This record gives sequence, structure tokens and C-alpha cells, in this order.
Amino acid sequence: MRIISCIATEHNLWLVLLAAFVCISGGWITLNLLRRSETTQGLQRGGWLFLASVAAGSSVWCTHFIAMLAYETEAAITFGPILTMVSLLVAVAGCAFGFTTASLRSFKIAPEVGGMVIGLAISAMHYTGMMAYHVDGIVEWNMDYVVSSITLSMVIAAFAFNQAIRRPWRHSPLLALALFVLAVVTLHFTAMAAVSLTPLATGATGTDPHVLQAMAIAVAGVGLLIVGTGVASYMIDERATQESIQKLQHMALNDLLTGLPNRGSFADHLNQEMEQAERDNAKLAVIGIDLDRFKEINDLRGHKAGDQALKAIGRRLARLVKDGEFIARVGGDEFAAVKRFNGQNELLDFVTRLEKTMFEPIRIDDFETVTGASIGVAVYPDDGRDQERLVSNADLAMYRAKADVGRVVCFYESKMDEAARERHTLAQDLRRAVELDQLELHYQVQTSVRTGEVCGYEVLARWNHPERGKVPPAEFIPIAEESGTILAIGEWVLRTACKQAASWDKRYKIAVNLSPVQFAHADLARLVHEILLETGLSPSRLELEITESTIIADKTRTLHVLRQIKALGVTIAIDDFGTGYSSLDTLRSFPFDKIKLDRSFMSEVEGSIQAKAIVRAVLTLGRSLEIPVLAEGVETNHQLEILKVEGCDEAQGFFLGRPKPVGQIFLPEEAIDAEFSAPFSGRIPPVRIRRRSIA
Repeated sequence: MRIISCIATEHNLWLVLLAAFVCISGGWITLNLLRRSETTQGLQRGGWLFLASVAAGSSVWCTHFIAMLAYETEAAITFGPILTMVSLLVAVAGCAFGFTTASLRSFKIAPEVGGMVIGLAISAMHYTGMMAYHVDGIVEWNMDYVVSSITLSMVIAAFAFNQAIRRPWRHSPLLALALFVLAVVTLHFTAMAAVSLTPLATGATGTDPHVLQAMAIAVAGVGLLIVGTGVASYMIDERATQESIQKLQHMALNDLLTGLPNRGSFADHLNQEMEQAERDNAKLAVIGIDLDRFKEINDLRGHKAGDQALKAIGRRLARLVKDGEFIARVGGDEFAAVKRFNGQNELLDFVTRLEKTMFEPIRIDDFETVTGASIGVAVYPDDGRDQERLVSNADLAMYRAKADVGRVVCFYESKMDEAARERHTLAQDLRRAVELDQLELHYQVQTSVRTGEVCGYEVLARWNHPERGKVPPAEFIPIAEESGTILAIGEWVLRTACKQAASWDKRYKIAVNLSPVQFAHADLARLVHEILLETGLSPSRLELEITESTIIADKTRTLHVLRQIKALGVTIAIDDFGTGYSSLDTLRSFPFDKIKLDRSFMSEVEGSIQAKAIVRAVLTLGRSLEIPVLAEGVETNHQLEILKVEGCDEAQGFFLGRPKPVGQIFLPEEAIDAEFSAPFSGRIPPVRIRRRSIA
């Protein structure tokens, strides 16, 4: 009751309300500055704690000073300037120590202890200020109220910072502010209730109430100015933080070069659109776009020109977008789009606009070009109900458009594109085949037609897929060449074959096929030399087989590489002779060590006069050039007899021996010499035609 009567009868209520406003304002910015300090480290954290301490100490001091001026007495009053300033410093320093303590993460009850320190600092400030308060009268203190004021201030402040730091529920910030203000107010008015003033009849004139009110307003103004400085600092940092966050978000969600959304944004947007389409039972198109001539721009004009082209395309695509449409850059020269549509005409209109935009000329510096594009479209839910499947199907349709010179846009078609998906999956598995030891080598014997003696073995790669079983070379070799995996596979085949052959007791020759890709992308001569040195295989025991198409691709470079290889002592054979680009100029340009007659002629030689004539011509050519000829695909005794009559040097085929793993090629088997001496029966066995297996 003493506290209530003190407030109601001994204070100017308007000034009390002014003090309360200053206290609430100061408490609000203090707690916000304190929260900001929690998100920072080091010097920045110290800076925020300093600002919070100044805001808290000055607002509490101003609250106290205004409330003191609101205290009404008939006696004359004055303020000691030194102790008055000391009380301000006590408030600021005490709050700084309390905030630092409350922010300690290693101390379990740090918020509560820090709050008690702040409550004690508020008490110290108040009673220091009271010492500076000089009144013309007798001052008496009730110690019970003094102790109660300090205790209440510390306890309530401890609860305030428990809520401010721990924030156990969503309204904790508001509760923390209310408790902080309550701690200040309770301290002041409980402490003032402890004071009894008896004016002395000294004749001194009492202080003019208007002067006291003016002082109170001035102090409030200064206090609010300090609080405003804290607010301004908080808002400036908040704005800078928001701008930084927005900039980082833009960088994270947009492509830096074109300004279009990036792959992450595309995935998020597509996911949202699919959910919306599911709810509305609507349709959604996913569109994959790949530039056709971007590599050409990079190669001819440099990467700077390529970047300019991408920027130009990005600007055009950004202008193209209408409501319900979304376009992103998802890779180097790859873009993707999403289109909500109700009727097929809406989708066709969007695709037409895309096509027109991608084929508009682009001017870069002093030249003009057209990038062109291949566009693939997949529709939800017809072509896929999950994001990964839908995007994959759009890509497959796009690849089909890229493969078809006459088409720019392709819609996903399951029958046509599933084969491409299967091929793509196989290519991915093939990349790991060497690493996972799924490849092995088989050897097919090559024999002398005249004597039947073994001349050597052709090396053939086999792939044992863990799920598909044995994948035929005719299936995986083209995929390896398209994907570039043939470089790793070719090196593995060459190294493994040389290593295995070097360990044989018999010094048979091995023949290894080379892919055109190996000539285009590898330092082949150096690789062959390194492998021969590494495995210890004699160069004379290694024969490398190439097709004429390999030479035609880059004749000058290929012949140069072949001469380097031949200089090592390795022999070179021209494979599949008689088909494709075969010409006398090829044999004239490079001194091959062997001609391999294509198997297609052997499959027809028994019943085709033309095929037999070609075989005879090739064999005659070989003898004229003094180049031995090996016939592939010998599958019957009759075929072998024809070769013997025509004077062929060597032969290879199922009739002479099927390809076998290295562990089986030297096992005892029925001698083939008897087959050479057996008379021709006149009956032609059925011919089994087998496509050539390429290593």
C-alpha cells in the first residue's frame, strides 16, 4: 500500500507516464539489439552488446531521472553532477557486464545470472542517483523496502532474460520486455517508498515545478535520442542484412551469366507446378532445350563470344515468358521450361515461340550467327508422374530431335525413347565397367591356311554385366565410342592383353583393334610405347588393327601416328578390307603389314561368283604388294578349301576356333590339321554369320 500511495500521491503522473514510455522504448530496442548480437561473432558481437548496453543503461537512467523529477516535494532539491553522471556510467557498465554474462553459451544458467547482474546494476544506479539527489530536509530510509527493491529487481530481471535468451515460446520476446520494464519500475517505486522526506524550515525556496517538468522532458528527449540511435543502427543493419540475404538468395536461385533461374529454381518450381496440376487435375509440359551450334561459337570465337551469346538468349527467353510459363538455364548450353496449359494449342504456341526465339540471329561484335536448338517435350501426367522421370523423358525427346537433322521439336514417345533411355543407362554402367572389373578378354585363334599352324590370336573384349549378363561387343562398343568410354576401355584392353601375352610360354602374336576415337583423343604412340615397356611384351608380338574409316577421318594425322607406332616395331593391319572406303590409295599411302578381308565376303563366297571374284582380287592384290592377307569369318571347311586354292595366307573364324578366355586357349583340343587334309565332300554346311567383335 505504501508503494501505491507513493505513486499516486507523491509523483506527477504525467511525468511517470513519460518515464514509462522511455523505459518501454529503451527496453524494446535493447532486447532487439541483444538478439542481433546472438547471430554474430567476435568484434561484431561485441559491438552489438555495447550498443545494447548503452541503450539499456541510458534508458534506465533516463527513466530513473524523469521519475525522480516526477517526485513532488515542497523542499528545495538539487542534483550533484558528479554522482549523477556516475550513476549513468554504473547503469551502462552494469548492463554491459550483465549482457555479456547472459550471452555465455558455455554457462548453463548464464541468462538468469546475467539478468540478476542487470537487476543489481539497476539498483546500484538508482541508489547512486539518490545519493546525488539533495533535498532541503531530513531524509529517512526504510531498509526493508530497500532490500525488497533490490531483491525484486534482481529476481524479475532474471526471469526477463530467461525469456529473452532462451525464448521457450513464441510470445517470449513480449514477455521479456514486460518483465524488464517491470524490474525497472518495481525497483524505482519500491525504493522511493523506502524514502521519507521531512522539509526543514530554512526559508529556502522550493524548486519551480515547471522547471522540473522541463528538465524531465529534456532528459526524456536525450534518452529517446539515444534509443533512436540504437533503433537506427538496428534498422540499418537489418536492411543491410536483408539486402545481403536477398542478394545471396538471388545468386543461389539464379544463373549469374543470364539472370535466368538456375537448376535449383527449376526443380523447386516444377515441384510446385506438379503439385498444383495434381490438385487441379491439369496438364503440365516440361521442355528441354539444347543449343545446336554453341560449341561452334566457342571454338571459332572464344568463350567470351559464347558468354555473349548466352546472355542474348537469356534476355530473349526472359522477355518471352508469360503467365504460367517458366524458363531456366540448367547447364552450359542447356535450358529448360515449364508450361501450364489447358489445351494443346496453348502448348504448341509456347513451343513455337521458343523455336522462333532460338533461331533468331545473334550479333556478337562484328559477326552474326544463329545458334539454333533442339527441343524435347514431355507432358505431365501422361509421360511421367514424378519430376525425375518427367525431366528425363523431356531430355530423351530432345536428344531425338538433335539426332534428327530435319526436326527441331520432338514430343516424348515411349517406344522410340525407351530404347534411347536403355542405351543411356548402359552407357552409365559402362563407365564403371573397368573400375568394377566387369570386362574380360577372349582370344580367337588366327591360323596359317596352308599349314594349319597357329599364327596368333585376335583380342576381343567381353562385358559381363552384373544384371544383364554378357553384353555383346556389337552393342556396347558403339556406345563406348559415343560416350568416350572407349578411351579407358581401349587402354585397359591393350595393357591387359600385352600383360597376359607376355606371360605365355609360346611367343604367339596378339592383334588388338583400335577405335577411331583413340586416334582422335589420345597420344596413342606414347601410350603403346609405355605399355610395351611396362608389360615387357616384345613389339614384334603386337599387331594393331584399324579400319580405313579411321584413316579417312583425319588422314594426315592418323598416318603420322601409325608411322610412330610402326617405328616402335609394332605391326599394323588394315581391318574389314573390301567394305566402306576401301581403296588402293590407302594401301599406297601406308605400308600395312597385313590386310584383313572382311567376313561379309566369306559368308557369300560359297554361293556367289561376285564374292569369290572379289576374294581372288584382294588376294592377288596382297601378293602383288607383298602384304599377307587374313580372311575373317571362316565358318565351314568349304570356305577354308576355297581360301587354300586361292592362296590366302591366314584365316580366322568359328570353324578354326571360337573366342576363348585366356585360361582356355592353350588347353588340349582336337587338332585342326586333320580338317585341312580332309577331302571336300561337296556338301556346304549351313553358314553361321556373326558380326565382328571389336576390342
